[in-house]
Amino acid sequence: MIPVTIYSGKSVALFGLGGSGLVTAQALMAGGALVTAFDDNRDSVAKAKAAGINTADLRGYDFGVFDLLVLAPGVPLTHPSPHWSVELAKTAGVEIIGDIELFCRQRNHVAENSILVAITGTNGKSTTTALISHVLKNAGRKVEMGGNIGRAVLDFEETEDGTIYVVEVSSYQIDLSPGINAEIGILLNLSPDHLDRHGSMENYAAIKESLVQKSKSAIIGVDDEMSRAIAARLEESNVAITRVSVHEQLETGVYASGGEIFYANHDTTEKIADLGNIGSLRGIHNAQNACVAWKACSDCGLSDVEIQSGFENFPGLIDRMEELGSVGNVLIVNDSKGTNADATDMALDSFERIYWIAGGLAKEGGFESLKRHFPKIAKAYLIGEAAPIFAGVLGEDVDFEISGTLDKAVHHALEDAGSDKYPEPVILMSPACASFDQFSSYAARGEQFRQLIQQVDGFILRETS
Repeated sequence: MIPVTIYSGKSVALFGLGGSGLVTAQALMAGGALVTAFDDNRDSVAKAKAAGINTADLRGYDFGVFDLLVLAPGVPLTHPSPHWSVELAKTAGVEIIGDIELFCRQRNHVAENSILVAITGTNGKSTTTALISHVLKNAGRKVEMGGNIGRAVLDFEETEDGTIYVVEVSSYQIDLSPGINAEIGILLNLSPDHLDRHGSMENYAAIKESLVQKSKSAIIGVDDEMSRAIAARLEESNVAITRVSVHEQLETGVYASGGEIFYANHDTTEKIADLGNIGSLRGIHNAQNACVAWKACSDCGLSDVEIQSGFENFPGLIDRMEELGSVGNVLIVNDSKGTNADATDMALDSFERIYWIAGGLAKEGGFESLKRHFPKIAKAYLIGEAAPIFAGVLGEDVDFEISGTLDKAVHHALEDAGSDKYPEPVILMSPACASFDQFSSYAARGEQFRQLIQQVDGFILRETS
């Protein structure tokens, strides 16, 4: 844990006592802050109290007694309306920040010579974060990974010079981090998501832009219009940027073509990595992740040989294009983290003969963008609340059934794919939907899929390095 010493002796209100909230309260207390914590969930308050954290109903406080409000990222800051704790803090003129901001301020105070690699974007954040961390560790660097993936940032080992912090940062977290100052800031892509929390696409994009705008070096995927515009603005502001593309050969930047990665610098272009036969980096979306990872790891001092080695033994990310194994010649892929159409678009783009399990709780934006993949879909198995919506989009273009539940979808997909004569048909569970109609999280959905597959006779687990 990182003791947050910069608020020693200060009075800090904290709202939100989930996993990161508990860690944040403990880190503040370890650094000498006087913490008063609360949550709308009684069980969370009881858990915090049992852990030795001072809890009290903050609604009964004059917020003028506090120097700071630390807000959990899941608590509404602006939309659809500010949480009551936010309103109380604003009325009292109390600054509101999150745990990422606390981490950045503490790092600036005690470990100026560490490196922060901060990754954001709509899709691909977790895989890119895990890939960068893996490559760096594989090359023997001291790395701490977390943020929106895995560990809360204040649960890292104490900040020290020489450590590379690889942190996934969501739009919620950026919104609470006005001073985030990464040495390497990464924006992968932008598409509509979380608009209920940010009010508009413009607000959402502006929040993402603020991360790379404040970075010493910005790596930006330029395959969508908004990200291209951000790259142009930052360049005009003299921010050091590197463009990344998987759709065009760049004159300057990093791009992927035919399973290979190239670095272009005006008049010279060199091949820097090869993704051929790396199953965990299959697909054009993973090519983008690898391009970004190459640049970030190169900026951290790794050689092309070290980076290629890390790529080749990268095991992949659980629930994101996770190749579970095979049943006969049928490849089984768990993409439960494909919770919107853009993420699923990338997954469908990676295979040629697909038995597709889709559905759940529909998100804004619909599924029309997936129509270009319909010729590759042998059959679709629809689950959850969105099943009728999917059925309407598939129409007569794709053979489908409304399976209703994941277990039925898996059973029927295995029967159908098992009789397919294609060399390697794929059962792909990439829902393009949130999980909350039938599951507590995408991870719970992925775990049920994994368990169902592992119980199948003849299942062969995928071997990883």
